[in-house]
Amino acid sequence: MKQFTCGDVVAGCPRTFTATDSDGILTQVNGHARSDHHLADVPAELVGQVLLAIREIA
Repeated sequence: MKQFTCGDVVAGCPRTFTATDSDGILTQVNGHARSDHHLADVPAELVGQVLLAIREIA
């Protein structure tokens, strides 16, 4: 399993996402970025930061 905490990239955001793989995380984060952070498009730089912050969990 993999986990990403949005606050690792966007200061102050408490949302955490869990999925079996990075693609699952990115799908969830994409929706979150659009609805909660009001981003019409998620910049490639932000996607890169998310990928670097994804962690393996037990």
